[in-house]
Amino acid sequence: MVCIPGLLWVWISLLVPLHGYPQPKMSGSSDDTRNCTATPPYLPPTAIDTTERLRILRHHMQSHNLSAYIIPATDAHMSEYIAERDKRLAWMTGFTGSSGTGVVTLQKAALFTDSRYWIQAERQMDCNWELQKSGWISAIGQWLVKEVPEGEKIGLDPYLFSIDNWDSYLQALDGSNRTLVALDDNLVDLVWGSQRPLPPTNTIYQLPDDFIGSTWQEKVSHIRTQMENHSGKPTAVLLSGLEETAWLFNLRGDDIPYTPVFYAYTLLTKTSISLFVNQSRLSGDASQALAAGCPGPLCVTVVDYEAISESLRIYVQQDGVHIWIGTEYTTLALYREIPPEKRLEENYSPVMIAKASKNAKEQELMRAAHVRDAIAVIRYLVWLEKMVPSGSVDEISGANFVNQLRREELFCHGPSFETISASGLNAALAHYSPSNTTSRKLTVDEMYLLDSGGQYLDGTTDITRTVQWGEPTALQKEAYTRVLMGNIDLSRLVFPPRTSGRMVEVLARRPLWEVGLNYGHGTGHGIGNFLSVHEWPVGFQSNNVPLDKGMFTSIEPGYYLEGEFGIRLEDVALVVEAQTKVILLPIF
Repeated sequence: MVCIPGLLWVWISLLVPLHGYPQPKMSGSSDDTRNCTATPPYLPPTAIDTTERLRILRHHMQSHNLSAYIIPATDAHMSEYIAERDKRLAWMTGFTGSSGTGVVTLQKAALFTDSRYWIQAERQMDCNWELQKSGWISAIGQWLVKEVPEGEKIGLDPYLFSIDNWDSYLQALDGSNRTLVALDDNLVDLVWGSQRPLPPTNTIYQLPDDFIGSTWQEKVSHIRTQMENHSGKPTAVLLSGLEETAWLFNLRGDDIPYTPVFYAYTLLTKTSISLFVNQSRLSGDASQALAAGCPGPLCVTVVDYEAISESLRIYVQQDGVHIWIGTEYTTLALYREIPPEKRLEENYSPVMIAKASKNAKEQELMRAAHVRDAIAVIRYLVWLEKMVPSGSVDEISGANFVNQLRREELFCHGPSFETISASGLNAALAHYSPSNTTSRKLTVDEMYLLDSGGQYLDGTTDITRTVQWGEPTALQKEAYTRVLMGNIDLSRLVFPPRTSGRMVEVLARRPLWEVGLNYGHGTGHGIGNFLSVHEWPVGFQSNNVPLDKGMFTSIEPGYYLEGEFGIRLEDVALVVEAQTKVILLPIF
């Protein structure tokens, strides 16, 4: 997707009204969203009653002398997709979106989330919860200052907050005379009790040699070289992100939906390797591969998953040790185990950066996966063209069928995320997924948006297409054309090495901006080799790493008119070297 000396994209996979077109009427409340102003309040079938859960939670808050409690939508590894046992926000609120934060005081409960999920939240929450239309920590801080009296305490689970998030909350509450308190107990878990799902027990397996770009020993040696060359002279690297450990050891698991990872930590020193995981879950091949270099510096010692905090505590007692941590994935709980003078803090660990740029073998694998995935998508679109006019396809049956077609392809391990199969007005919800209560029939008169992907042993895929079998309106034609223009313009861009994605993503928006249109989500994200479909830290946001050769990213502009339709076109692109007339110098 980029080029160096110039970099080039290679494909492998509302501000103001639109001038000159009549604007469709925006939808108001309907029978699929809650109405808390009615008497009695109206709740759709998709909402759940949280009254008792909140009552018990507030009881625990009072026993800990708290005036508020913060509930994030993540796990102890800052994962995007999380296992059922970690879906605390969803269990407390009913809201199942992948991005959001719940805040409960002794009198109120609020969900903070961004525009992608506002309608979904109104469909899923009862009237105990108020929707705050912002996902920013600064907005949460302002609300807390308003709702929590001075001198009071606000509780949280330190295993569910990264260092960066903790610092952001401290900044948001700075000077307010409200205190953040890290608790030993997770209060939602206390409410959930025995109903909370058990930890996973499935097997952790080794990737076959045909599907790896480097051996784990080569990867470890590369990271150790980076440690040696770093000016801070770290003696160890702590890996908290699940993808980091999975990538480093060429291991995969099924602990989390859609992402083939497993619960683990890694402490890599110059002379030792500690893998914190339940050893009984490792396959025989995986155990044998990890022990192949024993004894010696390439010997992996398997330690119980729960022992990570204690092991860190012991390690940092040694003289002269310094631990390299990535602040976006290391949790506050682990951070506090390391004395300040023994921390080497950067946004990302060296493993996170290393896996972002794929080598030639990994690029070859990814291309092969996308070819087979394209076959499944093409078969699906052909099937739709035959079946939709008969009225026999709805959003759910369509999603199920495209997933079935993918499973028929070689090396497929299922979808890479919950399929977005959206017809008509449902497509105006950027992250909509169909349910029994919201699924609509596909018709020739409405646009249909399919955003889907697959997990294959050789790569992860993500593709979006928007189609219509009848005659689109003038507005739909204009918007679709401009979304396509933005996709093409960004994909064709040549730019200097290590250019920030934030500097170039405007090219995807420019055709829309020219006529007063826009979209409220990001323009693209990194993607892994049989790992996360949203692989950090590649992308077009301000906190993404600069684009460089070997990186894969999606390009996915869109346009959404609430209550009417949605359009998105997404491909995955690779950053490669471009031969330019004049060498483009890197941007630093």
